[in-house]
Amino acid sequence: MQEQAAITPLRPAIAERLIAWQKQHGRHDLPWQNTHDPYAIWVSEIMLQQTQVAAVIGYYQKFMQRFPRIADLAAASQDDVMQHWSGLGYYSRARNLHKAAQIIVQQHGGIFPEDFEAIQALPGIGRSTAAAIASFAFGSAQPILDGNVKRVFARYFLIEGWPGLPRVEKSLWQLAEAMQPSSEMGPYAQGLMDLGATLCTRSRPRCDICPLRLDCGALISGRVKELPASKPRKAIPEKSVQMLVLCHQGRVLLEKRPDHGIWGGLWGLPELDLQADSLAWCAKTLDLQDMQSPKPLVHISHTFTHFKLHIAAATVQVEALPLQAHEPRWQWWELAAAIDAGLPVPVRKILQALQMQSQLQSQRQLALV
Repeated sequence: MQEQAAITPLRPAIAERLIAWQKQHGRHDLPWQNTHDPYAIWVSEIMLQQTQVAAVIGYYQKFMQRFPRIADLAAASQDDVMQHWSGLGYYSRARNLHKAAQIIVQQHGGIFPEDFEAIQALPGIGRSTAAAIASFAFGSAQPILDGNVKRVFARYFLIEGWPGLPRVEKSLWQLAEAMQPSSEMGPYAQGLMDLGATLCTRSRPRCDICPLRLDCGALISGRVKELPASKPRKAIPEKSVQMLVLCHQGRVLLEKRPDHGIWGGLWGLPELDLQADSLAWCAKTLDLQDMQSPKPLVHISHTFTHFKLHIAAATVQVEALPLQAHEPRWQWWELAAAIDAGLPVPVRKILQALQMQSQLQSQRQLALV
């Protein structure tokens, strides 16, 4: 097989065209643009990992309003950070962001490091993210290679294979290094990202107005739909569980999940195997004795990257609580406050279903008066 990176010299430099296109047609009004503040750029780049711009904007604005400086983020509790990330997904990003802010305060005096190796050493920051921060904040000439850039390069240079494969990614990094300009790295990096996000999209690409259309390998050879190659498909495992909404005098019981795992650091509901005896579990684990039988509340399915989760949620009315104190990870919350806590999306939907059910019951009782 021909070395893929060997085709690089056969293509004219793309930087000049991308920079000119970005200045005229690229995105210029996103909340994290028009600044060289490395903290603002860092937060945006972490939020944009595997998440669409439209979904990020609202979260970014609220996050930056609550944590305007690195010191504010470092001093915040994990609960506070997770609450402002709740719903954005991939929660390890928030935990790493929080941890990195504390490292910056402890090791860099609260000032975001300018050295590329120091940036990349921070938790949650890989090579491409570090390069984007260095490019936009400090004008450093570092190649970037996020998902959008991989798609642009795969099509333009006719790169075969799924970009997630090590050998393919290696070729793409070689191209990224070869194509980067020595100046205007910020506009060039933004141009690459904007091109992939707005024109060279996964489906329905706008090849007719692309600044690289005259010598794009995929367009010339009629292979735009084929490239980049899709990730090899595997059957997605499915898992079914039950979640218990334990209710006592208008409050619900939440559990603080361990820091590791998909929902690490978030508050959640007690989760059991689907066939487990829920009342027996409550009696043994939580020392609850005076309970009503579970009542089905709602069924929810939630798809993660690697599996699909089916949740059967049921309410359990708890008539009396034990006198002894419980572990700090178990806390009773007022329902409205629980809904606003740092929760996984499915758990928030379950609690919102309970809230709606309670409101309907109240309306019916008023109608009977």
